[in-house]
Amino acid sequence: MSTKNKIALITGGSRGLGKNMAIALAKKGIDVILTYNSNKEAADKVAADVRTLGRKAFALQLDTTDIKQFDNFIKEVTALLQEKKGSPHFDFLINNAGTALYAPVGDVTEEQMDRIYHIHYKGVFFLTQKALPLINDGGGIVNISSGLTRIIIPGSSVYGSLKSAVETLTRYLAKELGSRKIRVNVVAPGAIETDFGGGHVRDNKDINDHIAGITALGRVGLPDDIGGVVAFLCSEEAYWITGQRLEVSGGQAL
Repeated sequence: MSTKNKIALITGGSRGLGKNMAIALAKKGIDVILTYNSNKEAADKVAADVRTLGRKAFALQLDTTDIKQFDNFIKEVTALLQEKKGSPHFDFLINNAGTALYAPVGDVTEEQMDRIYHIHYKGVFFLTQKALPLINDGGGIVNISSGLTRIIIPGSSVYGSLKSAVETLTRYLAKELGSRKIRVNVVAPGAIETDFGGGHVRDNKDINDHIAGITALGRVGLPDDIGGVVAFLCSEEAYWITGQRLEVSGGQAL
């Protein structure tokens, strides 16, 4: 499976891990459609960075909490691809968009639960469902989970539990889409220095030092540690990998 003329759709591609994935995929020779929720300027900058690497890139707005947007979004993707590539189909879907929730079980509100559920599970499920007719046979799906499905840290019960649901969904998708030779895997980053959760890991020295101290490779993760793994899963070298969880954490909390 050559990456020539392949294209990937990345949700939440305007910053952090999604931005790094877009760049890493471009370096593999893969064109990119990335979505953003509100920061069009940042998304356009990522798309411009991809183009400097010689690949095509497009930024589209999408709020992954609002499932009612999905039909129109898929129509927009179809029209864009038909115009720019001559076909409405693409090859890889990376379900990356997300936000954090830090709250003890006793403090979680129903509104918080609903929002995180829509972002991290319901949105992932139905965007994938609606994208399936557009994904080329032999393509792939990469879902982004979290080390918090294995590493239990108080305050992350809702987020970690919903990411566990995504990991289970990944295996079901791998089984159901195997006849189309579509590979489905999940990448579970450990703690990463980004603005995720308001820079919770990046900007709190005590948290950062603690995580580095319990990580085999001796530091907190960086976005550059993740994008290349996602790009690898969209490459010909990974053609025999499906239904797998790859934790990319530097050996955190072994």
